[in-house]
Amino acid sequence: MIVSSIHKLKSLWLTIQTSLWFVPTVMVSTAIILAITFIEIDSWASDDFLRQYPRLFGAGADGSRGMLTAIATSMITVAGLTFSLTITTLALASNQYTSRILRNFMNNRINQLVLGFFVGLFTYCLVVLRTIRGGNEDTFIPSLSVLFGLVLAIIGIGVLIYFIHHIALSIQASYIISLAADETISAVHRLFPQDVGKEAPHEKTLDVLQELAHQPRQLIPAKASGYIQSIDEDALFEFAHSHDVVLKMEKAIGEFTVQDTPLVALIGSYEVSDSNISTINQAFTISRYRTINQDAAFGIRQLVDIALKALSPGVNDTTTAILSIDYLSVILAQLAQRRIEKPFRTDESKNPKVFLVAKMLTFETFVKGAFDQIRDNAAGNTAVLVRLLKAIATIASQTANAGRLETLLNQAILVAKLADRSVEDAYNRNLIRLQFTETLQQLSAEEFLAILPLSSSQPETSN
Repeated sequence: MIVSSIHKLKSLWLTIQTSLWFVPTVMVSTAIILAITFIEIDSWASDDFLRQYPRLFGAGADGSRGMLTAIATSMITVAGLTFSLTITTLALASNQYTSRILRNFMNNRINQLVLGFFVGLFTYCLVVLRTIRGGNEDTFIPSLSVLFGLVLAIIGIGVLIYFIHHIALSIQASYIISLAADETISAVHRLFPQDVGKEAPHEKTLDVLQELAHQPRQLIPAKASGYIQSIDEDALFEFAHSHDVVLKMEKAIGEFTVQDTPLVALIGSYEVSDSNISTINQAFTISRYRTINQDAAFGIRQLVDIALKALSPGVNDTTTAILSIDYLSVILAQLAQRRIEKPFRTDESKNPKVFLVAKMLTFETFVKGAFDQIRDNAAGNTAVLVRLLKAIATIASQTANAGRLETLLNQAILVAKLADRSVEDAYNRNLIRLQFTETLQQLSAEEFLAILPLSSSQPETSN
């Protein structure tokens, strides 16, 4: 299918773009082209013109060889240093935060450009160096090429200084968390635009699912094991429409699937062939790791893991956990404003029949994924519990949807109950109660104030 092939090519191109080797390879190729271009210009340049500027172009064959050799040697050394610093940063970030953010460092364009610059300059010097001839040979000194190499070397000093600054910045918690949040928010804007176009009315979802539940189905097995990175819904819809069947996804993006287990259920009177199974499988991109491209929940997972690591007894970094909660509230506030649930797709212009039933995450799933584990690990931590309640109030201010407000209310009640069980100090309990009251006011649910009773002992006051 053409649609599925295009989807696969897009997925492959995305993987190549975000790899650590692609940009350096392009820059090395560019360096070779630049070297050949400057050598050709040197071969056509007039010697009389170059002699007018002896201090720029007056280096002899030995001087040019020595200069390019020194630049090439230093650049390959700096490239090794750059690679070592990158690996050290990856190890440090993995131990301090979570291994799931390593791909963010590998995808970082600055790291790729810096490594490519130094390796490319090394390659440039090698190509130019081999063309220098002097002594008894037919003398050829590519003066312009040598000068350009010197200019690149000087620029390289600035690039190295900036890279060290970037490395020092990139291991800070605020930078790592904000980078993961920005990438997730970009995915939210892309996956859940304000206007999602035509889709089946939400109130019909239960009726459709109940109707399909009584019809015969054939389970399409997965041909590989791994995480579902992306799904080509257009290809699945095209297949279902052309064969007059209904395809019901058994797995959602971000879920792990095992080979030979159900991936899609085909509902309808249709004999499934091996080619049909292959066609359906081609609409799914399955890999050994998750990505944020079509999986916004993975971005939330990264921030949650950072918060959990910060709350662990061995780290006990409350500030980093609070920072993660702050950015989780930013992401969920964006999701609260958008239509997320798209239960099924129809072709209303030609046939009102449902052809594709999607398994997608709901707002409730996103909220639970963001807050449940953090809350469970924050027992007795007043600062984190207060910040969770503030985050819930912030998210609630961005939506008027009754179902989503109920989801947020349930989260606030769970935080309040945890505080009632785990916070013994009356002063801290009062702080949590005050924030709980403000959160309930935002949710228009003040009747739940009794969830968090004040301790019988009152907080001490200072004169």
